[in-house]
Amino acid sequence: MNLTDIKKSQKAHPRRIRCGRGIGSGLGKTSGRGHKGMKSRSGYSRRLAYEGGQMPLFRRLPKVGFSNARWSDPVTVVNVEDLNRFAKGATVGLDELRQAGLVKGRVYSLKILGRGDLKEALTVRANAFSASAIEKITKAGGKTEVLKA
Repeated sequence: MNLTDIKKSQKAHPRRIRCGRGIGSGLGKTSGRGHKGMKSRSGYSRRLAYEGGQMPLFRRLPKVGFSNARWSDPVTVVNVEDLNRFAKGATVGLDELRQAGLVKGRVYSLKILGRGDLKEALTVRANAFSASAIEKITKAGGKTEVLKA
């Protein structure tokens, strides 16, 4: 593309259409609004989803389902097998899990689940534990501490 290829846009400053200025303009009398009716009146604005008096689509369709997502507190989950990266005798809490990259973002509640096996004895601190996770942590010689929410 060269600077010589650039042309001035024809519609950069289009002429303003002057309505209601006589028959000869082509937009006299009703100013292009037709005769009578809602759209011909000043101050007209159609309500969103208005269908001319017909029952709107959102009222024709049935109401379905309920989502508890607005009121639920998201739970961040970590499995027992992921705790094997910590040294023997370490205390593992939310801060340690963040540093290890196992937990990211905002955490409302932390739960330890029992997938995998734990090889080292650890003290694990979380808001909740599954039954199998408690069993595997104590079997490895570690302890579980439940934090208040």
